[in-house]
Amino acid sequence: MITAPMADMSQHPSLPAGITVFERDWLSSNNVLICGQDSAALVDSGYCLHSGQTLSLVAQALDGRPLDVLVNTHLHSDHCGGNAALQAKYAALQTMIAPGQAEQVRAWNPQALSYTPTGQQCPQFHFEALLQPGTTLDLGGLAWQIHAAPGHDPHSVILFQPQSGVLISADALWQNGFGVVFPELEGISAFEKVAQTLDLIEALAPRIVIPGHGSVFSDIAPALANARKRLAGFQANPRKHIEYAAKVLLKFRLLEVGATDMPSLLQWALATPYFVFIQQQFFAQIDFATWLDNLVAELVRSGASSRDGMLIGNG
Repeated sequence: MITAPMADMSQHPSLPAGITVFERDWLSSNNVLICGQDSAALVDSGYCLHSGQTLSLVAQALDGRPLDVLVNTHLHSDHCGGNAALQAKYAALQTMIAPGQAEQVRAWNPQALSYTPTGQQCPQFHFEALLQPGTTLDLGGLAWQIHAAPGHDPHSVILFQPQSGVLISADALWQNGFGVVFPELEGISAFEKVAQTLDLIEALAPRIVIPGHGSVFSDIAPALANARKRLAGFQANPRKHIEYAAKVLLKFRLLEVGATDMPSLLQWALATPYFVFIQQQFFAQIDFATWLDNLVAELVRSGASSRDGMLIGNG
């Protein structure tokens, strides 16, 4: 198993009692443990290769208590890849997902759930209840509003606790931007959905944000301004977003395997539908191998990966 840095088990000083954030590396999303007197809930479960660490983090924090509820903000592999392991350990666990992909989970369709197109893994899991936008959910004795947050993913939700002002933003807002707008990779216009979700977050006026990746933050206005600036750049030059998305998918692969040789990376990319579609739709004037080599070179230049001859490393 490729291990991630251990998360900080201490509670963030700005968060209400009972909320602990496990900040993970970028292969896994952050996990949010919300404990009340009568129940304990976890929001998002990380990537499957880190499921052992997820189990350890949760068990250590619960200190013998059971985990009662598992909530997924959306069903990208880095947010729900630990579901199966948690369900196996906690037999009475109630898992809740947004309604948009309920049928795909019931039938277990890795193609429709994005795992096959992205070349990523996610063990099969089940769910017991749905997160209906516009309703309120009790997690750890706190009332959380469920809001639809399309853009990055058309089915994503965010969770807002109005009394404390805590927002669990998933990949709709990070301190330095937001997640890849995946519908755009399929030719579906979604930048306006990103803008609407950012407007929603501003209207909620959170005091503290727990993002899907990165550290908890409270400087909300600069984060929103940065996200809108980034979005405007993508809207003005959609090809820039496509290139960014391709590099993100490639970086995810390197995070997953640690290091690989160029022929193996090429074989993986050719078997990954998103990569093939992006190259054919936007970069057909360049042969696939050259295009992939250019992407690797850009990651190396930015310091996001390394290269020694044919060996490609993660940073």
